[in-house]
Amino acid sequence: MPKLSAVIITYNEQENIKRCLDSLKSTVDEIVVVDSGSTDKTAEICSEFGVRFIVHSFQGHIEQKNYALDQASNNWVLSLDADEALSPQLAESVRKAMADNPQTGFTMNRLNNYCGSWIKHGTWYPDRKLRLFDKSKVRWTGVNPHDRAEPLQSEKVFHLKGDLLHYSYKTIEEHIKRVDFFSSIAAKAYFDKGKRCKAHHLLIRPAHAFIRDFILRLGFLDGYKGWVIARMASYYTFLKYIKLRDYQRTGSYDKS
Repeated sequence: MPKLSAVIITYNEQENIKRCLDSLKSTVDEIVVVDSGSTDKTAEICSEFGVRFIVHSFQGHIEQKNYALDQASNNWVLSLDADEALSPQLAESVRKAMADNPQTGFTMNRLNNYCGSWIKHGTWYPDRKLRLFDKSKVRWTGVNPHDRAEPLQSEKVFHLKGDLLHYSYKTIEEHIKRVDFFSSIAAKAYFDKGKRCKAHHLLIRPAHAFIRDFILRLGFLDGYKGWVIARMASYYTFLKYIKLRDYQRTGSYDKS
């Protein structure tokens, strides 16, 4: 049975990291935390679990996660965010998968907790993620901040039972702040890749995001919070494109 490393990137995650580490300690052989300069008690909490704690300057979500993969001692890795945790069923599925001569990797459903409620519809569930894999066959890719793990070649991956528990936003105010923050990152990544915003994008794409999340993906079944999430998705899309349009107008953005 191959040994398994858990890899986590952190920055000021004292509110989340203990829950994450608790869920991993009986399932993995090594835990590697790559921290980008936390000023809270993240490092102190990690030391209580005996993890390998590495400080590395943050260059982007994709870049940081690939760096974390390279720090793992084992080829097989379980990549989590600090605000995630394995459910008991998923932890058991991971242990069984590692005992059964695994191949490329495994996906799992991510169940998101939003302001105290588990969201089971819309684009937030099943929110399938590839998180358990052979790091020699899988790397992080995507457009920051929306990273995703993908096989380097066309290889078959399997699916695990159980949920990856994601404790996303505790308050709507926190969600609004993160939407503003992440939309700036996404707009800058689009600009750097040569993508451009046309006038109709500002109308059509936010509307599409709301219809997709609330109606087509049945977000309305989550009630009021499903509506809020769909509205936030629409707002995020609008901000991303209006910021991209502003970068086009000025020809650059502040890279500080």
